[in-house]
Amino acid sequence: MNATSETPKGGLDLVKWLSVLVLLTLMVAANYIYEFSAVEKAASIVVLVGLAAFIAAKTSKGTAFIEFAKEARTEVRKVVWPTRQETMQTTIIVMVATLIVALLLWGLDSILLSLVSFITGLGI
Repeated sequence: MNATSETPKGGLDLVKWLSVLVLLTLMVAANYIYEFSAVEKAASIVVLVGLAAFIAAKTSKGTAFIEFAKEARTEVRKVVWPTRQETMQTTIIVMVATLIVALLLWGLDSILLSLVSFITGLGI
């Protein structure tokens, strides 16, 4: 990231964020106050959220977020994903290891329960 994306632009960004807040508040209020059909509700929500997102993208934080999202997408493309066989083998290994640890803990719990009941004489 460069230093210019980290510095806020002052009052203009504040106005933009306030307009985003007003648009989203209007959307929620209109949804409760007015009786729209499902199509009208969906269309108004899409339009108002889209407009709010567009305005938010023009702020310094919004620009930084868009840049971050582009960089993240580039990095995801570089990931080497495992094959189906590797995924299945790893899953089986994890399941077997979990079963072994569960059996060991169950056995240790049984031994400790027997030891405590022998010492206390409760014979649970």
